[in-house]
Amino acid sequence: MKKVISQTVAFLVITGALLFGSAGRLDWLMGWAYMAILTTSSITILLLGNCDMLHVRAGKEKGTNIWDPIIAGLAFLLFWPGANIVAALDYGRFHWSPPLPLSVKLIALLAVALGLAFASWAMVVNKFFTKCVSIQTEREHVVITTGPYAYVRHPGYAGSFLAFITLPVALGSLWALLPAAAGLSLWVLRTFLEDRTLQKGLEGYTDYTQKVPWRLIPQIW
Repeated sequence: MKKVISQTVAFLVITGALLFGSAGRLDWLMGWAYMAILTTSSITILLLGNCDMLHVRAGKEKGTNIWDPIIAGLAFLLFWPGANIVAALDYGRFHWSPPLPLSVKLIALLAVALGLAFASWAMVVNKFFTKCVSIQTEREHVVITTGPYAYVRHPGYAGSFLAFITLPVALGSLWALLPAAAGLSLWVLRTFLEDRTLQKGLEGYTDYTQKVPWRLIPQIW
């Protein structure tokens, strides 16, 4: 558990350093609000998440599909540090974007919080929620149908999708939407490939797709 906690703390510290270091200022209310939401989400996962799942996520996972590290790595770079650095440079130093109304930024920040909460809910409910796409036969992998999985098949992606696409607006940067949108396009591709992998290799998943037909967004896809 110490490794999991140390990785979480390192992630939060580096995120904060990237944000405020790139912005060149500490008096950034929305930056601090985002860090508070991210910290709350991380603590929730540590306190409520399945210990076995957390340990697997902290280490090197087995049985990963060959395409997964490439897509996941590129998406991660675009989301973090990509969009965060662009937003911080935009807001704190270069002011590329026009000033956004506080009400718009607050609504976007609420969407970020809701997105991270939905993704965290998925991680708490699903003890097989790992960072790589694989069929975890050694852990007796089964289909999870409760919690957010009763509404969409990939709630972790769905919540992250909402958080990542609204975060640039919350931070006051329209230019940061560009790397965020590029990362989300890779996220959609990964969702499609993961869903196909689960349908081929996980017993009961095909039946589950009949009960929950939506991958990310109800009534859309």
